[in-house]
Amino acid sequence: MDKKTVSLGAFILGSAIIWGAVILGCSFALKGTGCYDQIQNILGVGSGIHLIFIWGPLSLLFLKAKTAEEKFKTNKPG
Repeated sequence: MDKKTVSLGAFILGSAIIWGAVILGCSFALKGTGCYDQIQNILGVGSGIHLIFIWGPLSLLFLKAKTAEEKFKTNKPG
């Protein structure tokens, strides 16, 4: 397995852990109540964390791979 596959797997696992925690947080907050505002805040924070900590680094990884590929193509003899 190459480093990209392992990194991508770690990001996917991290994403699953974050959303699992968000869902558990929502279930505890909803327990016997109708508290929409609390749920909205929990989901909003979870979405923000997901975007910042998972897809931010993942997009940098994709950009790095694309740059490396372009560099390889320009240095290729032919």
